[in-house]
Formats: sequence, structure tokens, C-alpha cells
Amino acid sequence: MNILRRLIIEDMLGIIFILQFLIHLGAARQQFTTCGSVIKLMNTDYKVRLHSHDVKYGTGSGQQSVTATEVQEDVNSHWMIKAATGKVCLRGDPIACGTNIRLEHVETKKNLHSHLFSSPLSGNQEISAYGNDQGEGDSGDNWTVVCSGDSWRRDDSVMLKHVDTQMYLAVSGRTFGRPINGQMEVVGVRSSTGAVHWKSMEGVYLHAPDVKHQAHIHSEL
Repeated sequence: MNILRRLIIEDMLGIIFILQFLIHLGAARQQFTTCGSVIKLMNTDYKVRLHSHDVKYGTGSGQQSVTATEVQEDVNSHWMIKAATGKVCLRGDPIACGTNIRLEHVETKKNLHSHLFSSPLSGNQEISAYGNDQGEGDSGDNWTVVCSGDSWRRDDSVMLKHVDTQMYLAVSGRTFGRPINGQMEVVGVRSSTGAVHWKSMEGVYLHAPDVKHQAHIHSEL
């Protein structure tokens, strides 16, 4: 009986160890920004969130405008993380530093975009939202996640570098008048020393263990 009792205790300790490991692993994965997550991005210099809406620029490309807002609760500040054009990423997988991604504006289904147009207020590079209602655009929608370490951690700031033009996503510090009064200009800049740091904030973060239990969700983006 003593041998049986010892075997049972050893088995229980083994199960407890495995459960603790799985809990630790799950908590570690939840520290990362992941493919398929819907998030808000805050510029850490100006404390404003990346934003868009169905308002077109009156100059430059005439495409859907992208701004930044101090309003934390605005639904027009939600962006979904997708793979770069022609690529695939698994829902719930952490975004590795150096990965090319797209950010789809959830409300209008257009992608964060840039190109060789001047921004309306500061004359930097214009940032717009572009594509059809299926979230498809072109290579100007691709951004490289510039961060330290292996993957994009939720508590760390990152830079987003435009693949086609090598410009960094930034806030100029200038504000618009009507019809987007008080919102700040979002631009592309060449230097990495400006207001180019962004942090993932409020949102719905997917993680691999969650996705495996949701068979109705497609696993690739």
C-alpha cells in the first residue's frame, strides 16, 4: 500500500507540474501582440490612438484619411493585424520582430497605407487607408514591425516602417480643423528619432490555445 500511495502522489505531482507549466506558457503567450488580433495603437509621444473614418483627404491622393485621436473609446480606432500581401500568418501566433504585416481598419475594411504623396498639414509623407471592402489593396499596405527581442510584446513600444518607401509611421503634432477637428496628423517620416513609437493597447487579442478551441474561426490571414 505504501508503494501504491507513493506512486499516486508522484503521479499527482507530475500532473500539477504539467498544469503549472501550461498555465505559465499560456500567460507568456498572452504577453505578445498576435496575428488576427483587433487592437488600438497608441503613439507613446503624443498619447493619441491611430484612427480612420470615411472622410477623404481634400488634397494629395484623395484617399480615406488616417489621423490620431485622444478619444480612447472611439470604435474607429480598431485595427486588425493581418499578414503582408501574399503572405500567411496563423491566428494567435505572436508577431516576430522584423515581420511584414498589414493593419486593416475594422470599420471601413481598408488597410493602413502610404505612398509618395505629401501630407496635408506638415508636408511629410501622406498616410491613408486604402483597398476594397474585402481588405485587399496593394504593396503600399505592408509595414515592417521594428522592435527589440524576438516578438512584439504588448507592453513594449514598436516602430512601423513602410516597406515600399522605408518611412516610419509617425504623428506630426499638427491638428486638423473641420470636418475632423482636433484630430492629429499621421505621417510617414524618414527619421526614427521622431514621434514614431507605438504601443498596442485596448483590443481583442487572440492566442493559439484560444483559437484551437474555436473550430469555426479560419486559422490563416
